[in-house]
Amino acid sequence: MSTAALAYLGVRSDKLEDWNDFACNLLGMQQVDRGGKSLSYRMDNFEQRLLVSDEPGDTLSFMGWEVAGEDDLEGFATKLDAAGVEVDWGSSELADRRFVERLLVCHDPDGNRVELVWKPMRTSDPFVPGRTISGFKTGPLGMGHAVLHVTDIEKQLAFYRDLLGFELTDFGNMPLVPIHFLHVNGRHHSLAMIASGQKGFHHFMVEFQSLDDVGQGYDLAGATEDRVGFTLGRHTNDFMTSFYARTPSGFFVENGWGGRIIDPETWQPVELFDGPSLWGHDWVDLPDEARTMARNFRIDLASRGVQSPPFIDCPWLFEQVAKT
Repeated sequence: MSTAALAYLGVRSDKLEDWNDFACNLLGMQQVDRGGKSLSYRMDNFEQRLLVSDEPGDTLSFMGWEVAGEDDLEGFATKLDAAGVEVDWGSSELADRRFVERLLVCHDPDGNRVELVWKPMRTSDPFVPGRTISGFKTGPLGMGHAVLHVTDIEKQLAFYRDLLGFELTDFGNMPLVPIHFLHVNGRHHSLAMIASGQKGFHHFMVEFQSLDDVGQGYDLAGATEDRVGFTLGRHTNDFMTSFYARTPSGFFVENGWGGRIIDPETWQPVELFDGPSLWGHDWVDLPDEARTMARNFRIDLASRGVQSPPFIDCPWLFEQVAKT
């Protein structure tokens, strides 16, 4: 049994017009007209990658995780039930709304809704971005990644790692609270969990095919007051060059390029000590003390000349090296 990729995300918001502007004109997603009180967006040949619904409740509505095969749904249902996790088979009506063949619904220890899905539907209609971009890096790597605040990291690790088959990539204090990064495919991480003692959605990430897509998005975000939450920078562990934009719901979307590709078969988890970013990523809302601490991490890295591997500037080459 294996979880293969982040297939889609759902969020709740009563600011549908703001979300439509954000998703199309900043992120470059394509709106798909579904009708009703919801907005649906494409990023590639999947029928649906993001769903924004006008309904009450927590900001994160659901995460859809694609499984490798239909039999995996049965296996996960048995495994989750044996561990005392309540599971429900999604109705055919729900499967139609999610544009998947079948799905299994459960909740993680913090109550986040998790949908395990098989055979997400594709379309032959060309992807038409909301702004001029070269496209998103998806395919077998999935939609991107999601990052959660969690109340109990050990319980969440037991759920995602031990029950759903996620693998630990790395972990450490980044710089204020522990954070764990997990992978399900060659993307460095598809899920990360911040042990903040709280519940909530911190951000999701979309990866662009071009660095210029990110840079132009950064300029577009900067033209709107309070839109940029983290300045442009590069992470220490996945080498992603990115900035974080504040959504109409308050959480962030990381706009990235050049993320690290790992070999899941041989990767060994490592502990992180150097803070979250090689440079940049100044979190503008962080309290002064924490912001200074994060800045000191970056200054130390700069003084030691710590940089990403040179060939990371060519994501294609990095992928080829990772395969050897």
